[in-house]
Amino acid sequence: MDYFKKQLELLSIEREEDRLNYQLLTKSTSVSERRANGLAWYPIAIRGTELGRGEYLTVELERTTHHDISHQLRSGMPAVLFSNHNPQEDRMEGTISFQNSNRLKIALRTDELPDWSRDGKLGIELLFDDNSYDEMIAALKAARVLGADTAAGRLVRILTGAEIPSFKEDELILPTSKLNNSQQIAVQKVCTADDLAIVHGPPGTGKTTTLVQAIKVLVNQGVSPILVVAPSNTAVDLLTQRLSEEEIDVVRVGNPARVSDELLAKTLDSRLAEHSAMKEIKKLRKQANEFRNMAHTYKRNFGKAERDQRKALFDEAHKILKEVSRLEQYGIDDILGKAQIITATLVGSNNYTIRNIKYQAVVIDEAGQALEPACWIPILKAPKLIMAGDFFQLPPTIKSTEAAQGGLATTLMEKCVVLYPDSVVLLEEQYRMNEAIMGYSSSVFYENRLKAHESVAQYRVLPEQEPLMYLDTAGCGFEEKLQGTSYTNPEEATFLFNHLTKLIADIRAVYPTDELPSIAVISPYRQQVFLMQELLSHAPELIAYGPGLSVNTIDSFQGQERDVVYISMTRSNDRGGIGFLSDIRRMNVAMTRARKKLVIVGDSATLGQFGFYSDFIEYAETKGAHHSAWEFMAD
Repeated sequence: MDYFKKQLELLSIEREEDRLNYQLLTKSTSVSERRANGLAWYPIAIRGTELGRGEYLTVELERTTHHDISHQLRSGMPAVLFSNHNPQEDRMEGTISFQNSNRLKIALRTDELPDWSRDGKLGIELLFDDNSYDEMIAALKAARVLGADTAAGRLVRILTGAEIPSFKEDELILPTSKLNNSQQIAVQKVCTADDLAIVHGPPGTGKTTTLVQAIKVLVNQGVSPILVVAPSNTAVDLLTQRLSEEEIDVVRVGNPARVSDELLAKTLDSRLAEHSAMKEIKKLRKQANEFRNMAHTYKRNFGKAERDQRKALFDEAHKILKEVSRLEQYGIDDILGKAQIITATLVGSNNYTIRNIKYQAVVIDEAGQALEPACWIPILKAPKLIMAGDFFQLPPTIKSTEAAQGGLATTLMEKCVVLYPDSVVLLEEQYRMNEAIMGYSSSVFYENRLKAHESVAQYRVLPEQEPLMYLDTAGCGFEEKLQGTSYTNPEEATFLFNHLTKLIADIRAVYPTDELPSIAVISPYRQQVFLMQELLSHAPELIAYGPGLSVNTIDSFQGQERDVVYISMTRSNDRGGIGFLSDIRRMNVAMTRARKKLVIVGDSATLGQFGFYSDFIEYAETKGAHHSAWEFMAD
């Protein structure tokens, strides 16, 4: 099928661009720079070793410093253990098998660690993730073959536009008490779909609640097992937690990003640790490690008899570990065979433990952020697909402009919404924000169909405070400055914090300390965020507000909300250049994070040359929310 040929070509372009970016990040940078970029832990300490599955040694490592630096090291990713004495020579490649807080485990294909591992100055860093690309390529090729199969390939042909989805006529008894009208229609659509249903959930409309209730109805109808996946570990964790609260038997495959006892208890590793087979597994593992330790007592300079004895000890250890693997697989199969729901990331859905399971349905959450080739990995495992998300929020991350423009930036969810509008339900009632904050987003992205629930429609942080403000800096001389590839606007940042300081004074006069509203200050530009974080660090009255005040990028707030949100638009120039502010989906995310008050600070002379912003300024004027920054500078 030409459809998959095109996807494979685009993925190949993206892979090469991603590889090039990785090489640029790693080849010419120091270990401290790679650590700052989230690619490495350094220094680390070895906390233990044990023989793992097959011929692998599992090594437990701990990050001993720089705990505050965020990182990209995750379970399932390829990585290299290295010594900084001689990083080009002293290195061993493996796969991260577990990551939690500042500890991880890496599986290395060896019987014992090399001598250099005992010399200190150790680190671990990510390798280029060929595995994810290999999984996506294999899925696309398999989909192309399956689509030609008359019986088994119906879903593939529907998703590529060759056949039409169908629905049952049956009436369902739905959980009416928990859901509003559009949510109930969505559950009905999901449960009566033979092949495909799509839940389009704008910000604050209860998409996760709806999805969980739909899955619960499916399970009660006898539809199981169901595979529930999402692009990010955080989204998978949320679904796992919410499904388990409905007393559904759910097993989380892979390591959760959110560390809680409740969530860890749902992981496959935790469930296996409680399995009846584990007593025998532990006994055998102990025996294998005893044989391994005996083998390690031999020194390097020894004769043939010692070498033979050493080899015999390792052979015995591996023989025992084969039995361990067999028992582990028995336990895994037993646990997964009873599970109603299995949750994982898109690529994690092909983990060796669940690779060959066939499901009755697949659910992809956050499908508006999911790269299409990654979606095909879980899709091939069931005859029915449910997608949920909002393609008017942040798109998938794509490194190659050529691949993005060629079509890789268009998600499978977007394509199917256009092809099959009858398969789509838009959730229309939102429970997050004041109706004035919601209004512009609703008109631009959601055909004016959103309505604010009565419990939030008149939300305000203070009775006399406007819920929406556009503070126009035109004519103030607040000019942008280019820093590297990013922009700052120091005067705009200072003005914003002065305005925020006055708001906080008003808030403190009314709210008890333990009930202060949450506040976020965000910008699309990372350098502007760094500048504002620096300003915050020198503002005692703002620091005193505590953790309820945070400063970060727009992207970091996807899926989050705050009572008050300030947005620093940053761009101000005489040529009307706005760069990636033209990505209106990112701005939709920014504008829909606030519950009770949204304050946007920007230069209308620059922004107003772009239709989306000129229309917003006009909307703000109709709400009495447009103010010149001069009004507040005169105080």
